[in-house]
This record gives sequence, structure tokens and C-alpha cells, in this order.
Amino acid sequence: MAAENWTRVSEFVLISFSSLPTEIQSLLFLTFLTIYLVTLMGNSLIILVTLADPMLHSPMYFFLRNLSFLEIGFNLVIVPKMLGTLIARDTTISFTGCAAQMYFFFFFGVAECFLLATMAYDRYVAICSPLHYPVLMNQRTRAKLAAASWFPGFPVATVQTTWLFSFPFCATNKVNHFFCDSPPVLRLVCADTAQFEIYAIVGTILVVMIPCLLILCSYTRIAAAILQIPSAKGKHKAFSTCSSHLLVVSLFYVSSSLTYFRPKSNNSPESKKLLSLSYTVVTPMLNPIIYSLRNNEVKNALSRTFQKVLTLRSHNL
Repeated sequence: MAAENWTRVSEFVLISFSSLPTEIQSLLFLTFLTIYLVTLMGNSLIILVTLADPMLHSPMYFFLRNLSFLEIGFNLVIVPKMLGTLIARDTTISFTGCAAQMYFFFFFGVAECFLLATMAYDRYVAICSPLHYPVLMNQRTRAKLAAASWFPGFPVATVQTTWLFSFPFCATNKVNHFFCDSPPVLRLVCADTAQFEIYAIVGTILVVMIPCLLILCSYTRIAAAILQIPSAKGKHKAFSTCSSHLLVVSLFYVSSSLTYFRPKSNNSPESKKLLSLSYTVVTPMLNPIIYSLRNNEVKNALSRTFQKVLTLRSHNL
């Protein structure tokens, strides 16, 4: 495209759900606001309880706390702006704001992929080497594993965001999404993006497949170890320690895979928006619910915490 058709974009317009009637948008606003508040409160509660309760100072809950931090960050990056597009007529986002949103979206998404793999490895060590578990997963080791989970998000987010926003943009600045995701922003570029698209596809496959293979490897060994347990009670107890993680992994990978790995012919902007809601809004809310409802240790810790709060209040009164 000729250089005269390029323009210096200073802001973008998020189309979001503007095609829907105002009444539906208001209903969506109330629904997503409720989910957002539940997500923040649920994940914050997980962080506070796993910090405050000595019974939850094991490696498993250390990584769960990291996951809750990620989910809060993920939500803060996406949801507040989306809520604004549902109630405000001005749905613009600055060039810098769009780049920052995309950067942290990539960062938190990549970090979550690798953290889920780390959590699967933790379950593998706990079930397959229970006697050596406290030594193998000591405080220093789990800090290194957590750092290794967070780190890949930095280079992936930096390269992809910097590269994409270095392209010239066409006269239109309307992003057909409720946040600055890479594909809809890429459609506004007035340049040859073939090399970038190849990098983005390869990078996405690697970011998804490497953790996924590590998770599969860990759970293959876990399954083999559980099958060797003679009693049915022992098998159930061993499986129950990783069932919550399996459910969280399934939710994350199914929703993100349906969004980014569907054929383009079946991937309209509207359907992608709906699928994006599953892992940007719904999944972060479900994770603390899954870990609290399916985990007796967390439920007992929550009960103890509430009892302490009620006791303190009664003494103060």
C-alpha cells in the first residue's frame, strides 16, 4: 500500500459489543461487573488464606497463590476497559494504552501456561516421590520454579507487542474486539505482515505446546503411580489432590484453543468475542471456586479464617 495511505494512529476505537441493543449491553455490564468482583474477591481470598493459614504453607498452595496473582492481573488488564465500553459512548483507547493492554495480556497468558505446567510437576513429585517431596520442593526450589514460570512472558510479550506496534496503520482505527488482542489489531496494519504472522503462529504453538507436553508427561507418570496403589481409597485420595488442577488446566486450554486454533472460516469476530470471554472473564472466576469447593484443606482453612474473624469481631464488640 502506498505511503500516503498510511496514517499515524494516536488512539483506537474498541467496537466491543456496540452492535447489541443498549438494554443487552446494560445487562452484560451488570453480569460482567458481578463476575469481575467475584473474581477479584475469590482470588484475593485464596491469596490471603494461603498466606495466613500455616496448614497451607506447602508448595502446592504457594503455586496456587501465584496462579491467583496471575488471574487478578489478567482481569485488571482486560475487564475494566471492557466494562467501560458497555456503559460509555467513548470507547477509545490510546495507542500506548492499547499496546500496554496487549503486552500484559500476552505476559499473563504465557505465564499462566507455564505456571500450570509447574503445578502439574509439583503434583507429580508429591504423588510419585512423597517421601522426598519436602526436600525436592523446598522453598528455594519452588521460588525458582515460580520465577521460571513467570519469566517466559517477558520476551514473548516484548517481541510480539513491540513488533506489531512498529507497523504503520491504515486510516481506520476500529478494533473489532472488546480489548486489544493481536489478530484484530493486525488487521489494521498497512504493511506486509507475513513474517510477523509466521512468528506469531510458531510462537503461540510453542507457548501452548511446551507446557501442554510437560503437563501430559507429568500426568502420565501420575496415572501410572496411582494405578500401582493397591487400595481404592488410596487411589481416590491421590487423584483428589490433582483433580482441581486438571479441571483448571482443561478449562484454560480448551477455551484458549477454541479461540486461537479454529479455522478462519469458522472464526467470525463475534464468535471469537464470545470465546474470548470464556478465558478472559469466566475462567479466572471459576479457578478459586474450583480450588475451594473441591479441596477440603482450602475449605477447612476458609472455615478457620472466618471463625477467627467472627471471634475477633465478637471480642471487639
